[in-house]
Order: sequence, then C-alpha cells, then structure tokens
Amino acid sequence: MLTSLGLAVRVVPSDVDEGERPGYGPRELAALHAGAKADVVAGREPHALIVAADTVVDRDGTALGKPRDAREAVAMLASLSGRNHIVHTAYVAIDTATGARIATSQSTTVRFAQLSPDVIERYVATGEPMDKAGAYGIQGRGAALVERIDGDFYTVMGFPLGDFVRRLPDLGYELVAR
Repeated sequence: MLTSLGLAVRVVPSDVDEGERPGYGPRELAALHAGAKADVVAGREPHALIVAADTVVDRDGTALGKPRDAREAVAMLASLSGRNHIVHTAYVAIDTATGARIATSQSTTVRFAQLSPDVIERYVATGEPMDKAGAYGIQGRGAALVERIDGDFYTVMGFPLGDFVRRLPDLGYELVAR
C-alpha cells in the first residue's frame, strides 16, 4: 500500500509473536503488536523511517486474529455472518535518525452479509483467509462477504493510508502528490 503512494519500501520482518495477550482488548492488542514490531525493526535499522502495523478484528470485545487452521477460519466467519464487527488497525512510525515517533490506531465498522455454511466453506477453501485477521481480506474475494462498511476502507485492508499521510508532518516528512 505504501508503494501506491510513490514511496520506496523495503520489507523487514520483525518476527514478533502476534498471539493473544490476556488483559488486552482488541484495539490495545493491535497497538501492542504494532509497537513491538516497530521497536524490533528500529533496533536493527539506523537512519530509517520504520512503519509497522497490526490489524485485529473485534467481535463484541473479543479479538479475532489470524486463524490457526481452516476449522478456526470457518468458525470465525460463521460468528461474523449477518452482523457488525469492528476492525482496528494500529500503526507505529519511527524515524530512527531523530527518534520521532507516531503511534495511533483507526477503527472501522464492517457489516457482513448473512453467509451460508457453503459460502463460508468455499471461501475458506481458497486459502485467502489463512493469513488475515478475522479470516477475511476485504481487498480480495472476502469483499463478497461484506455488506457495508462505516469508516476507512484502508483501515480494513490493514493500513490507514490517509491518516498516515496526514500524520507524516509530525515526523518532519511531507508527501507531495506527483
């Protein structure tokens, strides 16, 4: 997504465990993961702008991360069928040269259509849900599961681009349209 803005990007995996953390709500969990990822990579990358994010699906206060297997993906999708949930995406940006830091999150409400067990099984069989919070990707086949959203589409995709661009001046950067 950042390259769509004309930015040169190098992906550096953090290897941070994105597992559950007792005592953290879904939004706080996304913030914890994003911060941990950014801090790990910032420790390895001097003189760089580090950007890390994490997305968590919030079903009535329960965090739905990435499913461990197809059975869990089916269960997650069935639990979201015909109802609203909230997608929280937190991101952290660190300028390692100056120490300047942004840490924030955005939330968007998503409503799923009523999904039949057959539709859920066929979607899970595509493999797309396996690396996605809440077991779906709105930018792919999962778009067919969504009835409507209230908020920023990019937050649901996994990175609130508009908010990021508007906050770049806080780090001393300006993104100019070309």
